[in-house]
Amino acid sequence: MTTHRFCTVADEGRLRIVTLNRPEVMNALHSEAHAELAQVWDEFAARDDLWVGIVTGAGDRAFSAGNDLKVQAAGKRGPTPPSGFAGLTTRFDLDKPLIAAVNGIAMGGGFEIALACDLIIAAENAVFALPEPRVGLVAGAGGVHRLPRMIGQKQALGMILTGRRVSAAEGRTLGFVNEVVPAGEALAAAKRWAALILECSPLAVRASKQCVYAGMDAPTLREAIGTMYPAQQRNRDSEDYVEGPRAFAEKRKPAWRNR
Repeated sequence: MTTHRFCTVADEGRLRIVTLNRPEVMNALHSEAHAELAQVWDEFAARDDLWVGIVTGAGDRAFSAGNDLKVQAAGKRGPTPPSGFAGLTTRFDLDKPLIAAVNGIAMGGGFEIALACDLIIAAENAVFALPEPRVGLVAGAGGVHRLPRMIGQKQALGMILTGRRVSAAEGRTLGFVNEVVPAGEALAAAKRWAALILECSPLAVRASKQCVYAGMDAPTLREAIGTMYPAQQRNRDSEDYVEGPRAFAEKRKPAWRNR
């Protein structure tokens, strides 16, 4: 494990686990933390040996309370890196899958970090909200845009315009939570999901993720289906594209080489 100023990083085989590490302020983040996390995720994106990422929070109270408002109120708010809040919310070129292991409160920017991930695994004590209007702000790190795309306009506006708190169970019902687990088990459950992803071809997983997001941006379903996306072509040209069917025919586990 590597301990940075505002997070810890643990690489377990092909899995990277990033833990937001400011428990004294419920893992709220500021500009220095964003810059540090941007570098952590830059490295994750660049390394061929890392295939899946998990982000979680230190302690048992919070995933992240979002923006550190005390720092902002003191006039110490600095710039946010191009990749956004926690180095994730405007990182649109990462095809490797990310899982949010939400172990407690996920408010404002904390919720936006989770929404920027591909899967959300929530402990039963997790609480989600976009309370920015209650303090004169807007959930501009993706919350006001991602949430309506995930759960529909009316349900999203019901959260965005009121800032109300939503439980993990309700989040599952609304559709932005994949699984709810007992308190203290979010990270273990996220690792279980990661293990399932790691059984698959990494290139096929990345191609699938790229197809989903790029296809949803296409104006029509016909155009989305008719487009060959770059990661999809890379997968077709790879050794693993041959290895998968061969392993199936030979009744053995595929030996993915990520090439």
